[in-house]
Amino acid sequence: MTKDMFMHATGLTPELTERWYHPVMVSMESCGIDTPIRQAYFLAQIGVESGGFKFLEESFNYSVEGLLIFGSRITDKQRAEYGRKPGEAVLSKERQATIADLVYGGRYGNNSPNDGWKYRGRGLKQITFRWNYIACGEALGIDLENNPDLLLEDINAACSAGWFWKSNNCNSFADKRDLKGLTRRINGGFNGLQERIEKTQKALLALC
Repeated sequence: MTKDMFMHATGLTPELTERWYHPVMVSMESCGIDTPIRQAYFLAQIGVESGGFKFLEESFNYSVEGLLIFGSRITDKQRAEYGRKPGEAVLSKERQATIADLVYGGRYGNNSPNDGWKYRGRGLKQITFRWNYIACGEALGIDLENNPDLLLEDINAACSAGWFWKSNNCNSFADKRDLKGLTRRINGGFNGLQERIEKTQKALLALC
């Protein structure tokens, strides 16, 4: 895949293309994302997960209503207390951390206070939870459990996405062009499905 093909497949600006082309190519080459179809599906999915390759860290700047996406993991009382009120611009770090701990605490290795915030989504795939940080770090040869912000470095952000893709056998979904199944595997649901469809179609046109 040439840099120009990458830019057209992702729809990135020249600046973002220059930033991400090499790290993403390293990730795909090391994780068996080696056909145009696999690459198109990969680029589309991580493009959505990272807000167009712009956001490497999960935000918890949720409004009261926005917190409804977490269902029963956060109560109505907690939503009212910690969610962003009308007129507020950005939640404080403390309130965002509290929300993260409510949503992510007590599962997948997040057993200590503040683990939900410490192991919030990072990287192009938004790796989440202590256990995933440990496994990803072992695969990449870096200590993510003790240094989770290493996933904010571009090469690690890209390679962590490749690690998740390979570990979860995402190539099998791409090979079958099973976009819904792939989205469920990556996202846990169908959040942003229409955008994923559109980005996948764009990438396929550029690469296939």
